Amino acid sequence: MLHQVSLFAANTKGALSKMTSILAENDINIYTMLATDSAEFGIIRLIVDKPEKAVEALEKAGYQCRADLVIAIDMRSDKPGTLDRILKDLKDANVMIRYLYISFDRQTSSPIAVFSTTESETEAFLKGKGYHLLDRF
Repeated sequence: MLHQVSLFAANTKGALSKMTSILAENDINIYTMLATDSAEFGIIRLIVDKPEKAVEALEKAGYQCRADLVIAIDMRSDKPGTLDRILKDLKDANVMIRYLYISFDRQTSSPIAVFSTTESETEAFLKGKGYHLLDRF
């Protein structure tokens, strides 16, 4: 499993730049990032090379954040239906997905499905089905 840093940020001009500047100043590399918004704030989800250091630097700057474990599956194919097959296997196993986003392996250009679930057996289930799970980007 991977550590993902999640934080709340104000929905204002420059908010993302402020956050990425803090990470850059602390020599933290962003591998993938998802920013979603609501009326007043956004939720930013990041996979970085130094998650503990990122949480420390962001909290010091006043952000409310935490590190969570997420599952990353190397999809190995960008063909239609690849994600559908993964999701059907998870549905058949009665796994509820809280959220999901797609990233890419920078070296192989292979798509990576990153998702969160509360089901503790999901990682073992996916490995048993032959999926290649990542513990780093």
